[in-house]
Parts: sequence; C-alpha cells; structure tokens
Amino acid sequence: MIPLLSIVVPVYNVEPYITECLKSLAAQTLEDLEVILVDDGSVDGSRRVAEDFAASDDRFVLIGQRNRGPGPARNEGIRHARGAYLAFADSDDVVPPEAYELLVGKLAETGSDLACGAVGRLVDGELEESILHEKVFRRPELCTHITDKQVLIRDRTVWNKVYRRDFWERSGLAFPAGIYEDVPVAMQAHVLATSVDMLGEVVYHWRKRDAGETSITQRRAELANLNERLTAIRAVRAFLDDRAPELLDGFDALVLEKDIVFLFQALEHCEDPGPLLELSGGWLAELGPRVLAGAPSLRRLELHLLRRGLVAELRTVRQFRRAREDATRVRPRGWRTTNWYGDYPFFRDRRLRIPDEVFDARDELKLIARVEECEWTGTEYRLRAHASIHRVDRKVDKVALWLSDGQRRIPLETRRAGRYGVVATVDPGRLEGGGPSWRLQVRVETRGLVFKGWARDGDANSVWRFSVPGWSRTGMDITQ
Repeated sequence: MIPLLSIVVPVYNVEPYITECLKSLAAQTLEDLEVILVDDGSVDGSRRVAEDFAASDDRFVLIGQRNRGPGPARNEGIRHARGAYLAFADSDDVVPPEAYELLVGKLAETGSDLACGAVGRLVDGELEESILHEKVFRRPELCTHITDKQVLIRDRTVWNKVYRRDFWERSGLAFPAGIYEDVPVAMQAHVLATSVDMLGEVVYHWRKRDAGETSITQRRAELANLNERLTAIRAVRAFLDDRAPELLDGFDALVLEKDIVFLFQALEHCEDPGPLLELSGGWLAELGPRVLAGAPSLRRLELHLLRRGLVAELRTVRQFRRAREDATRVRPRGWRTTNWYGDYPFFRDRRLRIPDEVFDARDELKLIARVEECEWTGTEYRLRAHASIHRVDRKVDKVALWLSDGQRRIPLETRRAGRYGVVATVDPGRLEGGGPSWRLQVRVETRGLVFKGWARDGDANSVWRFSVPGWSRTGMDITQ
C-alpha cells in the first residue's frame, strides 16, 4: 500500500539521539507514513538502532551507502520514497506528535505546494525559540509566497516543512553535496512554489547537541565550514539573481545579520588570522553595496575593521558587544549641529581614524510609546504613558499627546513623571460627538530629533485604543 507521506532521515553517528528521533516519528498522529532511514556510513551504534526500528515497525525502511554527506543521503532516500507528500528530519532532532498531521492537512485543504511551521530549539532538554527562525511564523498565513511574505527569506531549513511530491519532482529539486546543502534547496522551493502555507505551530524541535560528535552547525567557526557556508550563499544568490532578484537585498541583509557572525567568531579565537582574512574578502564580495551601507552602525564598525584586517580591534568590539547590555547605545555629539553616533570603541581614535559615518546611528533610532494605565478618577480619565527613543539613554526634551478618532485631534495637557513617564488627563466632554474609537498619538523632540507615532498597548504589541461604546452619568466605558 502506498503511504501518504514519506519522511527521509539521513543517519550518521548519532547514537545518543537517534532513538528519541525515531520514537517521535513512530508516534506521529498521521499514521499513514513511511520513514526512510539512510545510513550514511555510520561507525557508531546508529545503524543498529535503525535496524531495530525497521525490524519492529514495517513503516521504517533502512538503506545504506558509503559516507557521502547529508545531501546525497537525502537524495538517495528520495529515490526510494513512495508517498504523495515528502518531508525530511535529521536523526538527532525530534518531531512533535501532531506536526505532520498539521502540515499535510493544510496542504490537502489549500492545494499549496509546501507547508512550513515554527521551530523550537532543544537545548539541554528544554525548548527555546529558534533564533534562526525568529520573526518568521508570528503571523501565520495560508496560500502566500516568499515574494509577498519576504520574512520567509529567514526560513532556510528543509526539515520544518512538508512538500508535495509532484512539486518536488516538477521543480527538479535535489540536494547538492556539502554541509549546507539544505539552504539552497529551501530557498529554491520557496521561490518555485506556486503558493506556500505558513503555520504558527511549532512543528520541529531542532537539537543543540550535548553529547557525542558536535553537529555541523556547532562547528560553524571552522575554516572548512565557513568555506562551505560561503559556497551555499553563492548558490542561493545566483539562483535569486536569476529567478527572484527582488529578494536579493533581503537575503544579503540576513547573511549580514546571521551568517557573518560565524566569521567574526572564528577570527576571535584563531591563532593565525591570515586564511580567515583572505576568506573574508570573498564573503564581503558576495554582499550588495546597498546592504553593506545600510547595516546597523555597530555591524558597520565590525565590517570596517574586518576590511582593514584589524583583528585585535575587531576582537575588542566583539567583546564590547557581548559584555555590555547597552552595547548599542546611541549618544548625541555636537553643539550647534547635533549628530547621533553609536557609543562604541574607537570613536574618533587618532590612531585608527575611522570615519564618523561608520558610527552614524541616526537612522536606527525610533520612538517607543506605550500606554501603561488608563483609569477613571470620578470626573476624568487619567492616562499614564511611556515615551522614549529606542537606544537613547536620556530623557526626551519635549513630549506632546493627542487623541485622534481619524477625523478630530484632541490635544492633551501633560506633565512628566520620572525619566520616561508622562501623565495626561481626558475630560469626557471634549470627546462628545467624536467616533467611538480613539488612538493616542505621541510626539517627542530632543536635540534635533523629532519622532511621531501611535502609542502601543503596554501589555501587547498592538496600537492602544480608547473605545467609547456608550455614555452614562459617570462618563464612558473604557476598553483597550
């Protein structure tokens, strides 16, 4: 009987973890599946564990090959797959029980080519948010596409997904050799898909190993590993340049945010930086000039030092970044004309002569405004709000508040309360005749900076609303 779903699992020296992985696959609520285990030349007890599962559960199939790496192992498994849907799992990870039922169910419902979901990081037995996938699945959406939902550029793994088998074959998808084989395939699948389903549920537990051989991702600061990562980045950029050039800037920005950190880490700990500095030229050459120019100021400083081969200074900045909770603090400098610069090492250092524009952080500042309390005093409403500028550790000079219903703007009298607090009162009579819903607009000014925006709810990441469902002798009913 042909199974609905085929799960391909490459196996290589994962004896401490493989049992938990295979148990999680056997316990899936979607039972109509096959698990194709591809032993990639293991020399520990992994193959014996896989043989035991294949012997006890006829949904598990074991095949073997000489050690060729995870990409060829996955390709070999795909050749044996029979299901209408295709998924991948790494043999040291864990899949939650309902994951494949959720993913396959959405594909059956929508007709999309692939479905993907959120990822948890399994660290010392505890589940944390995967930093690699942060921000991706906070707003789930069905029948979307990476060119419309560009946050999917951050979704660069193959194992938090289910694919339609006919889509995979029609698109000619296959894993390259090398240790970052999944990144090019994940990006190609997102671009080539007609539509994609994004689920908010965690569908995969990605393990950080604490025993046995360290994983590929945990050896990411090794020179060979960095070379392989650069090869994968080049492959993705070449594909995007040909098929979806509008995604290049977003991909480059992600490389600059995430991947290049491993190059910095390698330079922090190496004895001979020469080969790494030579490699760094290739990394920088792959990134578009617009993305490099638009990098955050602290990252621009690291890149400046990297280009000049100033390894000792780069190490100082990296240590500064880790050691200071306020490492990205921004300060005003100048009297007649105020500019805003990152408060980092080597600013206006006479020896290094780093241009001021490397430290320029004006474009990185933004308003933080939120309503923390709204209460009825018996005659009026009292608002307590917070108003500050992100990354600026100083009280703003001026704060102004308005209530707006989209047609009218009602200015509020305010007084300061502490470093960042502001208090305002609202006379219900001033709102009479206005719309039932009002928002709080905030304007702050300090040293030449002016920001204006809507106040957020103090307990949620949404715009705060002052609702007026009806009038009574005591005033209004307030909801947020």
